[in-house]
Amino acid sequence: MLNSTSKHILHCALLFGLLIVFEIFCGGIKVTESSFVAIDPWEEYGTLLTIVLYLLRLLTFLTLPQVLFNFFGLVIYNAFPEKVVLKGSPLLAPFICIRIVTRGDYAELVKTNVLRNMNTCLDTGLENFLIEVVTDKPIGLPKHRRTREIVVPKEYKTKTGAMFKARALQYCLEDTVNVLNNNDWVVHLDEETLLTENSVRGIINFVLDGKHPFGQGLITYANENVVNWLTTLADSFRVSDDMGKLRLQFKMFHKPYFSWKGSYVVTQVHAEKAVSFDNGIDGSVAEDCFFAMRAFSQGYTFNFIEGEMYEKSPFTLTDFLQQRKRWLQGILLVVRSTEIPLRNKVLLGISLCSWITMPLSTSNMIFAAVYPIPCPNLIDFVCAFIAGFNIYMYVFGVIKSFSLYRFGLIKFLACVLGALCTIPINVVIENVAVIWGLVGKKNKFYVVQKDVRALVTV
Repeated sequence: MLNSTSKHILHCALLFGLLIVFEIFCGGIKVTESSFVAIDPWEEYGTLLTIVLYLLRLLTFLTLPQVLFNFFGLVIYNAFPEKVVLKGSPLLAPFICIRIVTRGDYAELVKTNVLRNMNTCLDTGLENFLIEVVTDKPIGLPKHRRTREIVVPKEYKTKTGAMFKARALQYCLEDTVNVLNNNDWVVHLDEETLLTENSVRGIINFVLDGKHPFGQGLITYANENVVNWLTTLADSFRVSDDMGKLRLQFKMFHKPYFSWKGSYVVTQVHAEKAVSFDNGIDGSVAEDCFFAMRAFSQGYTFNFIEGEMYEKSPFTLTDFLQQRKRWLQGILLVVRSTEIPLRNKVLLGISLCSWITMPLSTSNMIFAAVYPIPCPNLIDFVCAFIAGFNIYMYVFGVIKSFSLYRFGLIKFLACVLGALCTIPINVVIENVAVIWGLVGKKNKFYVVQKDVRALVTV
């Protein structure tokens, strides 16, 4: 079996090999005369169309910042780290509250996952912890000294009128509800998120270190039973995003330049109180993004936590689309909010612009084939690099998510090929999400189907 370093070297070799092949194939690296476009677009297509074609080509560069963060994150740091080793005794770890927020629609799922996560913590040797379930509707969580059910009253309102998950999270911080000390830690999970012993060890190391009040780690989606192969393979891109961009911004810069996710969020209580989830409507649709940007603006630092957690991808394409639409709408509200200083959301804003202009960028792929235009070698090289690397993101996400030893070579390669085949479908869904997100109402919080048992019919 290959060790961690060997796997990382092979991953880098595969990445650079694919990029070189893609550069040559797309003309980013010109090796023959046929690689050059020999027409004069101003004469061939006219002034207006030529200007449009060049503008569409330049839109590709909006993705460059996050592509570079992903690239260096996947290359600089070992992409296949060994099992997390505890740097101190779990008995010496500060108190940790694992907080799960739910509407209460999937009571059995929550109760099952609470039990599983509790056992995972105990198996790892963690003793000083509590699992809190914060719910809009009572779920009947069994009484246990390590669990606590908090029902958010219907009449509860925050000072700024926060809604949805942000409202529930802020309720936990109220003096009459909160039972934690300022030096305690909170691990925020979604109702379907499962801890692993690796992630618990990573969290213990993070809180024992105590240098940064906020942290986050990797989530993978191809664990246990896969419900929807299409959405799971499409989400392989998110796995690469965690190991690349998220890891680089936290390990090297300790800043959430591109925000973070809403689950596997670790915070110290005093810092969470200071930042607050009470951020009005703008901070309610993508409360995780608003919180990260506000913490960034207040000077707080972040770090990457070793060890992965498990989640499942959306069970249907409709849920997949709704999920992307909400993310876009929520980030749009954050970027345009006057509560976040411009200097703290520059990279997030550029990333959002690249997402919003995705329909135009997609059309550029068609126009580039039908109406080729000559560009400086550097522009051709960078465009091919961006396209080739984004394709590799799907490949790496599969390699990271699916075990070769568990699936076997044939099925493993089929998963890699399947992920590549999902790219056109994912592009279509993302484009629809962009258009729908821009024209639709932006103060809704769509919750995807979480419990696979609810899909079973008799």
